[in-house]
Amino acid sequence: MKQKVELLSPAGSFEGFLAVINAGADAVYLGGELFGARAYAKNLTQEEIIEAVNIAHLLDKKVYLTVNTLIKNLELYKDLYKYIKPLYEKGLDGVIVQDLGVARFLKEHFPSIELHSSTQMAVTGVEGSKLLESYGFTRVVPARELDLSELSAIRKNTDLEIETFIHGALCYSYSGMCLMSSLIGGRSGNRGRCAQPCRLPYRFNNEKEEKNLLSPKDICTLDILPEIIKA
Repeated sequence: MKQKVELLSPAGSFEGFLAVINAGADAVYLGGELFGARAYAKNLTQEEIIEAVNIAHLLDKKVYLTVNTLIKNLELYKDLYKYIKPLYEKGLDGVIVQDLGVARFLKEHFPSIELHSSTQMAVTGVEGSKLLESYGFTRVVPARELDLSELSAIRKNTDLEIETFIHGALCYSYSGMCLMSSLIGGRSGNRGRCAQPCRLPYRFNNEKEEKNLLSPKDICTLDILPEIIKA
């Protein structure tokens, strides 16, 4: 049986969306003006997201919205519904979430929308994936630290789609579960404002030379892409 593989690309702006659609992406995930993990990107306006959905659907492609930060109770009831409703009505294909409260809220108010777990949920195995499946999620984006055997175990034990990163930056912590930016600079990664202090140079034990002691190398999995797809 031939596996269906979706090539999904991020878009940090409307221009970025058009570029990746024209480059052949099957689907695009993007952030809007609220609740996205890239708060300082050139995120799309409500009107631009609707236009992106229309363009994508004309080309038989999909658009997923990131709502992948932790959200306060007041924001949940005051802002989230008004934010999602017009996009839902225009056919938004799915929402990527970190906060389980957000997932429950979306399922209650927008029952037909697909829920994808953000990698920032740090789902690291079968049991966590099964839990999300019971909550109505259709796709899991596992922690980026998993190896192929762990991905394969999720595939064999759930009916969830699995989305994995194949290129880009890694987090020093478990897929974003980090308070370093909050404590050093007052900018919370869990609210989309990570200042990436792990990328800065530091001195170890009073050594004279500063080194990038905490900065992990970016990933590039092109060489093992067939194995990832098989897993």
